[in-house]
Amino acid sequence: MSKRLAYLEKVTREGSKDPFAWYGLALEYRNLERLDESLQTFTELRTQHPDYVAAYLMCGQMLEKMGRKDDARDWLVAGIAVAKAKRDAHAQGELESALSALGPE
Repeated sequence: MSKRLAYLEKVTREGSKDPFAWYGLALEYRNLERLDESLQTFTELRTQHPDYVAAYLMCGQMLEKMGRKDDARDWLVAGIAVAKAKRDAHAQGELESALSALGPE
């Protein structure tokens, strides 16, 4: 286990509300192909910090790679709404591009 993973697991387990710690942990799990744990962590981050825009794109892309296009679409659409509300045009554009790449429903 990497030191980074161990640290992020410890911090989040101890109740950290820092969204970057949760996001980092979700990405670490994703990079290690521990996809169920990554999804759980992204979901927890979304619950705690629904305005953390980057999580929607990363989770949506991961779900697409897992073959879960409907779930990916749900995350991306939700992320677009959050990005619009925050007036984050860059993130909105990335999310819309990812959604478009999924193809028709």
